[in-house]
Amino acid sequence: MVELGRRNLLRVVRPAPPGVYLDGVNLGEILLPNRYVSAQVVPAAELNVFVYRDSEDRLVATTETPLVMAGEFACLRAVKAHPEIGAFLDWGLSKDLLLPASEQMGRVLTGDDVVVYVFVDPRSDRIIATMRIEERLGRTQPSYRKEQQVRLMIANRTPLGYTAIIENAHLGLLYGRELSAPLRIGQQLDGYIREIRPDGKIDLALDRAGYRRIAPLTGAILDALVAESGRIEFDDASSPEAIRGRFDVSKKAFKQALGALFRAQRIRFRLGGTELLEPVDGKRDLEQV
Repeated sequence: MVELGRRNLLRVVRPAPPGVYLDGVNLGEILLPNRYVSAQVVPAAELNVFVYRDSEDRLVATTETPLVMAGEFACLRAVKAHPEIGAFLDWGLSKDLLLPASEQMGRVLTGDDVVVYVFVDPRSDRIIATMRIEERLGRTQPSYRKEQQVRLMIANRTPLGYTAIIENAHLGLLYGRELSAPLRIGQQLDGYIREIRPDGKIDLALDRAGYRRIAPLTGAILDALVAESGRIEFDDASSPEAIRGRFDVSKKAFKQALGALFRAQRIRFRLGGTELLEPVDGKRDLEQV
């Protein structure tokens, strides 16, 4: 079965002046325009293409891959906005993706970045986007383990912190009081399951808790010191952004790891950086830090 809004493996049926027609099975013949047809395209060849509708609402195929497909979430930029029709989003194809006014949460303006879910509208059979993402997320009890590492996309800012889409399936919460720097809507990053409540709501964190967070981080800091001849230009005054960019942890976790190394007399702070007090042999004594 060929799916609208997804990539499909389709067989070439016949050439035509505007391109070649592909066997769309349940959708009928689908045109692949000439600009996507290479010399290797011959009758009966199978092509991996994305199927959507063009500006005249005709089914067409492309060898290009959009930024998001039907059934997925993404953060897209509005390139045009109409107060009655809705906003048009850049999804990486020549025809922009419609976010209808009825599917918006607040008015979307040109230049706005919005987190949306993309789907095929059953009424119009067109691919559209919606900002009503909670309605599209899993309603079943999550099966994640406590402290399991998961992939997150920041969806919205709330008075408590940020909501995040977990593994393209569930919604969780990152508490603002536990973050060392602001996050960006649409930002994708790794996080951890902090707790799954009895009602199914999920609390998240950007770092592992306790010793399981600090022990690997002290090792990473020692490895960096050894690799850079005993000194790194980081200390407890470094910016959260710089720490996240180098070690992929929060400033709070980094300071805790530095404190553990300092108390173990493995490092010292000097001239805006951190220095190794003695050579470190790989994993030696890391469990004692």
